[in-house]
Amino acid sequence: MSIATTMIIRLEIRKSVATFGDVASRLAAVGGDIVAIDVIRAGKDVTTRDITVNVQDAANEEIITVLKDMPGIKVINISDRTFLAHIGGKIEITPKIPIKNREDLSLVYTPGVARVCMAIAEDPGRAYSLTMKRNTVAVVTDGTAVLGLGDIGPEAAMPVMEGKAMLFKQLADIDAFPLCLGTKDPEEIIRVVKAVTAGLGGINLEDISSPRCFEIERRLSAELDIPVFHDDQHGTAVVALAGLLNALKVVGKRLEDCRIVVVGIGAAGVSICRLLLAAGARKVYAVDRAGILHKGQTYDNAEWSWLAEATNPEGLTGGLTEAMQGADVFIGVSSGGILSEDHLKSMAEDNIVFAMANPTPEIEPELAESYARVVATGRSDYPNQINNVLCFPGIFRGALDCRAKVVNLEMKLAAAQAIASVVHPDELNEQYIIPSIFNEKVVEGVREAVIRAAIATGMARRLPPDISE
Repeated sequence: MSIATTMIIRLEIRKSVATFGDVASRLAAVGGDIVAIDVIRAGKDVTTRDITVNVQDAANEEIITVLKDMPGIKVINISDRTFLAHIGGKIEITPKIPIKNREDLSLVYTPGVARVCMAIAEDPGRAYSLTMKRNTVAVVTDGTAVLGLGDIGPEAAMPVMEGKAMLFKQLADIDAFPLCLGTKDPEEIIRVVKAVTAGLGGINLEDISSPRCFEIERRLSAELDIPVFHDDQHGTAVVALAGLLNALKVVGKRLEDCRIVVVGIGAAGVSICRLLLAAGARKVYAVDRAGILHKGQTYDNAEWSWLAEATNPEGLTGGLTEAMQGADVFIGVSSGGILSEDHLKSMAEDNIVFAMANPTPEIEPELAESYARVVATGRSDYPNQINNVLCFPGIFRGALDCRAKVVNLEMKLAAAQAIASVVHPDELNEQYIIPSIFNEKVVEGVREAVIRAAIATGMARRLPPDISE
């Protein structure tokens, strides 16, 4: 996805070789729109200028290359709004109580803090009321599956994890911080996370590659007494189910009657299939490079083996083409351009297409709209964006507020129903099946639904004062 941004470019222009007009022409040719010019130094032979340029983010590298290749032009420095927003990081820790004098110091630190420490030593559960534990989540990654960038390492993953922490705070008032680990060993990741949870109320696993992510989450959920949630798996699944529930209302079909094809059986794809089955879907077909998963085939991936038994009731074989015949729903979490017009033509009437690959969907939405009744993507520049941000702030807010031990299947299903219900029946249509991430009712609704599901399943250890039994 390409977004508009602003670049500030400092150039030295050697007057005998090039003019500012040459620079302006070259920038315009590659999509740069000059909005401001500041002369920094005006010498006899060389002029130094700062040029502010509006540009589509995807054209940044082209603009830089064009300028560096120009005779008489020296690029001194380039910055843009995106990079400037990340300078020094995007989050910080600030105290809740100012320390202005010795009395303040004695209350928050020594000697007063010793009494609080001993109270927690005598009753560790009091850490929830006397420390930051009750409202703190670590966003944990090893940097092996960052966005669409792949294995770029823990340092390069930091900007994404910082952004996640910002969303936690702004949308759900949860204090979150990045925990980017310099190891890819699942056992080491599990050991480290377990070792630091004394001060944490929850763990958000993020951008850990499949299939390692399944075992890491399973083990941590079993061995810790705080909620562990892999957003790439379950966040995507919850929001996709929410969107599908509303899309089915638009087209007048029932989940249990639909043939649903899920393509891209990685972390998100596995979780989508599992949640669909739990929600009542009976005819789910999981498709990956190996073709349609089916019984009788041996798979190295344990999750694939489970899905082969639980999906594809008639034992269909083949690939995407065979799976799409008569399908009511396509859900893609794979790669761009894999879905063709012929695939869509072979689907049932009033079909639904969720082409969620980023940045390039499985099929261009404009093309899909010619054949599908409802189209959704993972992009913000089209209607019906399936966005994890609709899920994780509310799920963690609810889980923290009731001190849930885990985020179980019932809590995920409740979250999906809550997200779907934010769209009022009078508002529901082909172009609006999922609410905006900025809709304040989302976090509030998901929080309450998650708490009630946690109470009903015995996972809650606290009843929030605003929730009745």
